Amino acid sequence: MKSLAQHSDLLVAAVMADIAIVLVVGAVLGRLVRHLRQPPVIGEIIAGIALGPSLLGLFPGNPTAHIFPVEARPYLSAIAQVGLLVFMFGIGWEFDRRLLSGRRGAAGAVSISSIALAFGLGVALATLLYSHHDSVKGHHTSFTAFALFMGAAMSITAFPVLARMLTEHRMMGTRVGALALASAAVDDVLAWCLLALTAAIVTANGATGHMVQIAVLAAIYVAVMALAVRPLLAFMTRRWITDRVPPVYVIMLVAGLFLSSYATTWIGIHAIFGAFAFGFVMPREPFTILADGVKRPFDGISMVLLPVFFIVTGLNVDISGISGRGFVELAAIIIVACAGKMIGATIPGRLTGMPWREAGTLGLLMNTRGLTELIILNVGVGLGVLDGQMFTMMVVMALVTTALAGPLLPNAPASPAELADLRSERAGEPQAV
Repeated sequence: MKSLAQHSDLLVAAVMADIAIVLVVGAVLGRLVRHLRQPPVIGEIIAGIALGPSLLGLFPGNPTAHIFPVEARPYLSAIAQVGLLVFMFGIGWEFDRRLLSGRRGAAGAVSISSIALAFGLGVALATLLYSHHDSVKGHHTSFTAFALFMGAAMSITAFPVLARMLTEHRMMGTRVGALALASAAVDDVLAWCLLALTAAIVTANGATGHMVQIAVLAAIYVAVMALAVRPLLAFMTRRWITDRVPPVYVIMLVAGLFLSSYATTWIGIHAIFGAFAFGFVMPREPFTILADGVKRPFDGISMVLLPVFFIVTGLNVDISGISGRGFVELAAIIIVACAGKMIGATIPGRLTGMPWREAGTLGLLMNTRGLTELIILNVGVGLGVLDGQMFTMMVVMALVTTALAGPLLPNAPASPAELADLRSERAGEPQAV
């Protein structure tokens, strides 16, 4: 019994050491890539891939298997899931309806066009790739599930990465920056709804009765969030918050976040949607107090735990396993991903009166995917839609499309007033993940 207890203690210690390694390597690479005009998330994604079988695992003795033993990975996955849910809560809370003020038509046109074209091209590409990726761990994947997921995965724009890029390139106050941020906000909501629908269809597995059940339960869930949870959170905010956020308020938020995530998992549309929805119905005012007392601590949790998500993802990425045909498929995936978002955003941007250069910048911004894409890809793995090679290629696509924007974006001149506004908003600024 003692040896069993010792083994358990060593396993827990190994998990703690793994987290330390992930944090240090991610922080170092995150700082290095900033010199290449890249957001830190690029370095953290590269760190996750490098510590997995794609690089570290190629060394003699397979160091990856010893540093991240198989028995430790479920613990790492659980820790990563907590960080992921807290991050998704932040994404929902950051959706500010005021972004759409005066831009509803243009933002809607850019978002819908970029999603529609990216989704359509993704489905078209799926018809060419399906026959080579129709089996996942010995289980057959239906074409409908594969095609819908490919379309949804191509449709994402990473709102947090975009917000940080606009700030660092001093583009928040420009017309193209404002429109890109508003369009990405709409894009996020539409894309998450699209992914939720895809997950429900995959979970139902073609059974009409099960699909109807998921749809009915999802509708009830949305009604409860809008008609009960949102007013309750508003009441708690008015009642408990004066000049600071009390600890009991934070505890209730965390409990509500996890219960909402459990509810959507039970329904059949994945935990991340529950976390996003709970953040979406969360009050925004008093903004400064909530940003300091809720958003900032939650961002701190994400900053520590999300790098664990990158290594969990990286352990499933094996670039060395891509075959000759795989590189052709990878090139096609990257081309389709870029074309769908860039053309889908550039054309409506031009039609709203933007010069071609500004419209092209808009398309480039809408093509960033970041961590948001990795979240979707992990959902696809969990649903049994993506095999190992397809998952690897899609992760590389997410890395490439996010890395493209940094070096190509112009630095807009910032006025003293704009710089003062940006400094004052720094406390509530979304993280680049």
